Amino acid sequence: MRIKNYVRPHTLEEAYRIISENERAVVLGGGSFLRLSFKEIDTVVDLQDVGIDFIEEKEDAVDIGSMVTLGELERSDVLRKLYRGYIPKFVGIIWSVQLRNIATVGGTIFPKWGFSDFITGLLALNVDVHLYKSGRMKLEDFLKTKIGKDILVKISIKKEERETSFQFLRNSLYDFSLLNLSLSCKKGRDFKLAVGARPGVAKPAEKTVEFLNSVDEPLKHLKEATEILLSEIEFGDDFRASGEYRKHLAEVLFKRALEEVLSHEG
Repeated sequence: MRIKNYVRPHTLEEAYRIISENERAVVLGGGSFLRLSFKEIDTVVDLQDVGIDFIEEKEDAVDIGSMVTLGELERSDVLRKLYRGYIPKFVGIIWSVQLRNIATVGGTIFPKWGFSDFITGLLALNVDVHLYKSGRMKLEDFLKTKIGKDILVKISIKKEERETSFQFLRNSLYDFSLLNLSLSCKKGRDFKLAVGARPGVAKPAEKTVEFLNSVDEPLKHLKEATEILLSEIEFGDDFRASGEYRKHLAEVLFKRALEEVLSHEG
């Protein structure tokens, strides 16, 4: 990664002005994945000094600044109390300690990385993203909206009584997931389900959720729910796995996740 100009603004306003005036400026999060997309960068805008590295607990939500690292999420006492420690648990299996201490919330979410375990895990919860220019929107809407020059300021995770499950499969611990899947529900209802590393960016399974919410005993209707899931989510090929293999994985991971969340409900 070659950088021509490095700037370190002290306010979000200053940072946004730089990226909006310079077409080739790039916002720097942790920098761990940036070199996967760029060989040479004209101007890097480092957000270390703009004050968005916080974890704040509020009455109905937890706000997380975009410069918080995944390692800080893993060690957060606030997040350990939320959803039975769901976030620290699934973040803690993302690659290595060294990478988690570098990769940031914003640097993972804003580029909409297809391989991201973090995005998939969040989609099982009610999460809003706060953008400096574009404002507040649901994470699901952000993922399917084309965003121009902007800065992810923070995410807000709603506090709810949800049972959660995060499932994945990799060839090795320090590899990208071949497929990942997240699921949650409230009292056996109000399901949220997402599949990622398809190899595209994580996607909510809306039709499957609609079906799960319509039946009284979801496990008894697992076959029907799985058929809906495999028909509504696209699974592609890459050098890690074929789309057909990912379909088989989705079937297994979905069953495990559904059993886990419903066992907690019981």
